Amino acid sequence: MFVVDAFTNKPFGGNPAAVCLVGTNQLSDEVLQKIAKEMNLSETAFILEKNELDTYSRGSCFGLRWFTPTCEVPLCGHATLASAAVLFNSKGNPSNEVTFETLSGNLVARKEGSSICLDLPLNACEPMTDVDQTISRLIKTVVGELGVKEVEYSKTTKKLLLCLQPSLTRKDLESLSPDYRAMMSAHSSGVVRGVIVTLQGTGSNGCVDSSGRVYDFVSRYFAPWVGIPEDPVTGSAHTVLASYWSSRLQKEDLYARQCSSRGGELTINVRRDNRVDIAGQAVQVLQGSLHF
Repeated sequence: MFVVDAFTNKPFGGNPAAVCLVGTNQLSDEVLQKIAKEMNLSETAFILEKNELDTYSRGSCFGLRWFTPTCEVPLCGHATLASAAVLFNSKGNPSNEVTFETLSGNLVARKEGSSICLDLPLNACEPMTDVDQTISRLIKTVVGELGVKEVEYSKTTKKLLLCLQPSLTRKDLESLSPDYRAMMSAHSSGVVRGVIVTLQGTGSNGCVDSSGRVYDFVSRYFAPWVGIPEDPVTGSAHTVLASYWSSRLQKEDLYARQCSSRGGELTINVRRDNRVDIAGQAVQVLQGSLHF
């Protein structure tokens, strides 16, 4: 097994994921869930070899599943990037791209210089015109008194997207400190499984990287319902954010940062086939064996 920091080029940045190589062993869901709980990271990825000949070091197609400490999830971008990094860098797989068979269909990860690019489904969101009291309480719990410009919902991912007023700054976004138990108490129907808070980047609101390049947008992501109070950098959330901001900004190429305490950067290309390419770097910080 490995621990890999995804969407960063520095150890202890980005989003850590555990990656377990289980070969062709068909471990039970109960065992997989216990391992993920033991790892206690936002996601643990399990890469399965399809057969004894198509190995980690030379194969091009693998099974892939993702578990939070409490449940299996249908899509996880950062753990997919971490999984590809293990195959390319730690196992020396010479392929330029690998395919993962997942609950979200076949996902392709390919080398792009020092980065890894993920081919992911683009998940649309739509305005939530009927914001009931439950959702209103949830929004208030997350953003407090900060002004919200738009409220949208992604039905396919069960993610609520809150776009902050453009007068706010990156510092305002980073200052958010939601009460996670209150979030779950405010909304418990299962309609919302994660909340994205986002802000358009400008040169004047602090949304610039260390070289002075302006981010098209910045965000944070909270999902206490699946055991993730705040996710440091979230590929699946950016499949929704890419759809939202590409439409608003009329751009296909986007540059983004997730503004958690660890933080991470993503390069995004929205394609015309309802797919999105999300690229980032990854750093391995641990390798070991799990005994049970």
